[in-house]
Amino acid sequence: MNDMPEVLRADIRLLGALLGDVLREAGGQDLLDDVERLRRLTIRAYANDGQGGTRIEEAEEFVESLSSERAEQLARAFTCYFHLANLAEQFHRVRVLRERAAERTGESPDDSLAAAYNQLAEEVGDGAAAKRLAGLEFRPVFTAHPTEARRRAVASAIKRISALLSERDDPRVGGRLLSDNERRLREEIDLLWRTAPLRAEKPTPLDEVRTAMTIFDDTLFESLPEVYRKLDTDLRGEGHEREAPIMPPFVKLGSWIGADRDGNPNVTAKITRAAASIAGEHVLRGLENAANRIGRTLTVDAGDTPPSPELLRLWSRLSDIDAELAEDIAGRSPNEPHRRAVLMIAERIRATRERTADAAYADAAELLAELRVVQDSLRAAGDDRAAYGELQHLIWQVQTFGFHLAELEVRQHAKIHQRTLDAIDAGEKLGDEATEVLDVFRAIAHIQGRYGTDGARRYIISFTQSPEDIANVYRLAEVALGSPEDAPTLDVVPLFETFADLRASTDILTAALDIPQVKARLAQNGRRMEIMLGYSDSSKDVGPVSATLALYDAQARIADWAERNDIVVTQFHGRGGALGRGGGPANRAVLAQPPGSVDGRFKLTEQGEIIFDRYGHPTIAARHIEQVAAATLLAAAPSTGERNATAAADFAELAAVMDRTSRERFYELVQAEGFAPWFATVTPQEEVGWLALGSRPARRGLSVESLEDLRAIPWVFAWTQARINLTGWFGLGTALAAVGDVDLLRQAYARWPLFRSMIDNVEMSLAKTDARIAERYLALGDRDELAQLVREEMALTSEWVTKTVNASALLASRPVLRRAVQLRSPYVDALSLLQLRALRRIRSIDPTTSPEEFEELRRLLLLSVSGVAAGLQNTG
Repeated sequence: MNDMPEVLRADIRLLGALLGDVLREAGGQDLLDDVERLRRLTIRAYANDGQGGTRIEEAEEFVESLSSERAEQLARAFTCYFHLANLAEQFHRVRVLRERAAERTGESPDDSLAAAYNQLAEEVGDGAAAKRLAGLEFRPVFTAHPTEARRRAVASAIKRISALLSERDDPRVGGRLLSDNERRLREEIDLLWRTAPLRAEKPTPLDEVRTAMTIFDDTLFESLPEVYRKLDTDLRGEGHEREAPIMPPFVKLGSWIGADRDGNPNVTAKITRAAASIAGEHVLRGLENAANRIGRTLTVDAGDTPPSPELLRLWSRLSDIDAELAEDIAGRSPNEPHRRAVLMIAERIRATRERTADAAYADAAELLAELRVVQDSLRAAGDDRAAYGELQHLIWQVQTFGFHLAELEVRQHAKIHQRTLDAIDAGEKLGDEATEVLDVFRAIAHIQGRYGTDGARRYIISFTQSPEDIANVYRLAEVALGSPEDAPTLDVVPLFETFADLRASTDILTAALDIPQVKARLAQNGRRMEIMLGYSDSSKDVGPVSATLALYDAQARIADWAERNDIVVTQFHGRGGALGRGGGPANRAVLAQPPGSVDGRFKLTEQGEIIFDRYGHPTIAARHIEQVAAATLLAAAPSTGERNATAAADFAELAAVMDRTSRERFYELVQAEGFAPWFATVTPQEEVGWLALGSRPARRGLSVESLEDLRAIPWVFAWTQARINLTGWFGLGTALAAVGDVDLLRQAYARWPLFRSMIDNVEMSLAKTDARIAERYLALGDRDELAQLVREEMALTSEWVTKTVNASALLASRPVLRRAVQLRSPYVDALSLLQLRALRRIRSIDPTTSPEEFEELRRLLLLSVSGVAAGLQNTG
């Protein structure tokens, strides 16, 4: 563990020892001995098998010898260990960030917003840089894709353990306090062990909405204004707290949770309305509490801080709304006009939440206007600190969240729209599907009426393949509401997902500009348009290399198209958390985009466990948001665009060779006869569907004989569970070998950010593969030629990636990361061997197998799936 910081090693050692105590108490010394035996076997096998040893067979034999009950206990034990190790690593990230903040003096880090702004200002001038900053946008969109394998009860236990671990960093905690902390840690780990790790039932869409609300309640509502404050201070330096901030509230949340109905029959118009209501309740309650807190403390006296005429007029209007309440507040706030106004504003927010018509705000803009009156009055009276202190935080919260918290973005498949219109045009009686399609537009209109237009105005069309797909959405909205005038405000977002659709994107967009409703909307919104690009489906379509290059090309062409047509375009990246779905560090991805394609606006999907990883802790969330914001700002620097454009041109021939050869290799595998059922045999793809992960079905309806309708998430998840990670790298080895020129590849790696990002992500993906474990999954099938393709490409990709990065082994140039993977892998191996045991027995079940035996195997399989997900972290 030489590369692991001592404090992190101590945390993991402590948590592991306490888990050992719990296991001994719960299952006896024999249970702990079996856990330790499997741990030692897999560690020894991992260390020695690379030198020709066969110790993995010893571990496998031990796993096969276990009773069903013991196998399940071991799967739970190793999963608990990963939960504890993960939280220790996350807390250490927080610890390091806090230490850096405490020590920071002088220059800002290279990836800070201040550094990005300073570089931009040097290149384009202060005025242009300030304009860029004012227009900065970061739009993370939370989605409920089923990659978060933990139960909410497990996540809650982990959060409590993390808080206790944090206590131990306080130097004042010692003696009796330290002993009590350890007692509570042991108690919480005991609860974690005894909590059923698997959900009994799939979560409903509203369960998923409520889970996402914990991120808002625990982190984002309070953290985002603090992020804006920190960045504002970093940009201007200390001593400007009495001046109006220059940092815009640049984060705008979106959500598909409860609104994305593409292939999910559980999301209905009724669910979408309920999702908006839940979010509205949370944000309005948060704003109400914040306004009450600020109002109670704003005790400035009118003698020293006289109210402005505008504030007195505001109070008069507020008093007219509820004279009795105003009299009560005035009696509790003698000669404190600013306090009275803010407390009355809090009451209006409460009335908005409770839907009390006379006192409720019409929209968030009305609330913001009243807060500005209070702020301007304080400033005019000379109390700039109060004007730009906590009151500014509340203003930022209103600007960021509105009354809707996160914009609900509806998504539906283009074919569903066409079928509905065909039925309408034929004069048929509308069935359930068509009725539901129309009800969705009525739900959007309802949400806009309740929470404002920004509550739900984006409508995304999956598999957009023609301009008619865009026109159909506007037409359906008009049919649903009865007329164009009554239709809700819509920004229709085409989603280009397949390789062919990405290539056709600009032709489709050009034709869409002739659609009357598109023309009208562009005239209303300042010629702004959003276009979504699908990462995971394009990768499943043509492989990761061709998909990466096709997406880059599409973004470049869309940016050029937008400039030619005077469109302010936001390119929406449908990226997943897993490397096979376009995952990886978001800030590096931003800086690798084509010139003009970001232009100060970055939007992406945040999926599954990535939401909690990036936004679950205030310190980590602040760091992530700043890194993305800095990269988004820096992407507009001429030097960034010039570097990317020059490299793309210089290495265009290399890219063409890689595109062609990688796609041919990918097709050789996935277009082979019988590939789909073979894939389902050599991975737990079908069995993963048993896990109560999310509300969305794994398929849109087809059988295992076809991959066409298999969702990208289970496609990635299954290969990851098999420790093959094929979706992240297959075809790259062939592509690099086809180029063949190591010096050229190293030049591309040094000079072209897109190529470097792709190679780095593949290197990480390969580091998490395991040829020994993969071989055992491949042996589940009976297609040796397909298994051989996978083996050869895995070896070839490893060989050429290490050549390209000029290293002796995978991750050799990133020793800390390499060591982290090496430390985790043997523990994941234990869970993989348990999963293989379950899979083999499930696949050999015969009519004599009892329901009880099948249920034992099913439970072991799903426990191991959850454990591998925890061990590898970015699984879907």
